[in-house]
Amino acid sequence: MPFMIGFAENRRNILQAELTRFLDELPPLGVHQIFVIGDFVSSRVGIETALELLIIQETNEPFHRRSDFFVDHLRPRVDTRFYVYTPDEFDRLKDVDHFLAKHINQSEAVYAIQ
Repeated sequence: MPFMIGFAENRRNILQAELTRFLDELPPLGVHQIFVIGDFVSSRVGIETALELLIIQETNEPFHRRSDFFVDHLRPRVDTRFYVYTPDEFDRLKDVDHFLAKHINQSEAVYAIQ
């Protein structure tokens, strides 16, 4: 199997460009805060690395449908996973929910409304 030199750096650049594009389009979408989580933020970028975003947004949608909003509005060009919590859910669960606690400690906040 041939080894591609610089592939990880290329993938990192692609993911960063997509994140930058998303951040430019966020203000009208009602997002309170965004954290980058997963392998991209922890520098473990490989061929299958997705852009994973933990999003805090006021919504009445059921949890399993919330990511659809961002897929429809942002039209991701790379594998992207959106995990969307309301501000109340985030405040109540960030210290007790294993998924949130783990990822908040290993995340990078990239957007917050002032």
